[in-house]
Amino acid sequence: MEVYFREFAAAIALAVEAAVVLIVAIGAGEALFKTVQLIFTGGLSNEGRRDIWLRFAIWILLALEFALASDIIRTAIAPSWDDVGKLGAIAAIRTGLNWFLAKDIEEYSTRKSGGERGEKSGITEV
Repeated sequence: MEVYFREFAAAIALAVEAAVVLIVAIGAGEALFKTVQLIFTGGLSNEGRRDIWLRFAIWILLALEFALASDIIRTAIAPSWDDVGKLGAIAAIRTGLNWFLAKDIEEYSTRKSGGERGEKSGITEV
């Protein structure tokens, strides 16, 4: 029974990793499309590039969450402490990346929405 569980968990982890690849590919495709679109429309300003970065960062954040889920599944079926340690280190790195990226996204989103509100009301933030 344990062998079947390990095989099932490994298959699920592989499927989740495939989802990571798909998510990153979709995000990269969208970012590339938007970049080319801005180049041809002449609107490749700092704001335009930052908006593309924001959308791509959200895709990457989602992919990191799925990758972390895959790591958790693999840890559950890891045969040795060495494997658990390696997966733990990878999970810690991904969690750190996720945290910093989420913080950047939140900061940019807050600044952007605050700037838009400030412009409309005539108030500027310092």
